[in-house]
Amino acid sequence: MRMSMGRMGRQLLGLAVAGLTLATGGAAYAELGQPKPWEWTLQESGSPVMDNIVWFHNFLFVLITLITLFVLALLVIVVVKFNAKANPVPSRTTHHTLIEVVWTLVPVLILVGIAVPSFRLLFLELDIPKADLTIKATGKQWYWSYAYPDNGKFEFDSLMAQDKQPRLLGVDNEMVVPVNKVVRVQVTGADVIHAFALPAFGVKIDAIPGRLNETWFKATKTGMYYGQCSELCGKDHAFMPIAIRVVDDQEFASWVEAAKKKYASGGTSTYASAAGPTQ
Repeated sequence: MRMSMGRMGRQLLGLAVAGLTLATGGAAYAELGQPKPWEWTLQESGSPVMDNIVWFHNFLFVLITLITLFVLALLVIVVVKFNAKANPVPSRTTHHTLIEVVWTLVPVLILVGIAVPSFRLLFLELDIPKADLTIKATGKQWYWSYAYPDNGKFEFDSLMAQDKQPRLLGVDNEMVVPVNKVVRVQVTGADVIHAFALPAFGVKIDAIPGRLNETWFKATKTGMYYGQCSELCGKDHAFMPIAIRVVDDQEFASWVEAAKKKYASGGTSTYASAAGPTQ
């Protein structure tokens, strides 16, 4: 039995070490703007809105941890100090003004402390600053179309590409935006309700047919950022990723000139992706 328990302990230790190695290794090779292997935190921030979301998440985590530990300590004190053996003659106190004031006032102060940064974050997300660039994103079954009304009014489709990495996130035509610029995204749906979601930018908004919703982001780092439709929109819901390439101003200007020629015909697809793995 001793050998069996020792062998089991070594196996568990090996599994723990392997898991830690995979976690740290995954974090080492994963890129910004996409999910990481063994990820248990929020994606690394790529915008001011996501910076605030991460801060608010961490603030709430610390707060609820402290509250949980405090309540646990009270329960332990009650169990140890006020059981029948330690306290055979229970108190007959029915009212305690100080305690009643404290247990009413403290939760109110906690809720106010949560509400203030919560409302500040909501206003930051919903109050769109003056935009440097406007892009219209239209959700279709099952791909996205992007229009650039400020840069020549061209439009193109973005379909999932099987031959690109990361798997299920790579597309044939990425949305391209300049770094450190306010990008206003107008979102709608062509057929059913979709949802435009970019975790690294803190963006998630419904794309509803017949309605134009707006959101915004300001990418602070160049690179590729990935998201997905976050509304159950049909059989290929899992295969309509969002890919945004953030570049510097010069590269963006060059891309715009090339895109005007490439998409000059304006002939966008009206069919679902033929490259989808479910076809």
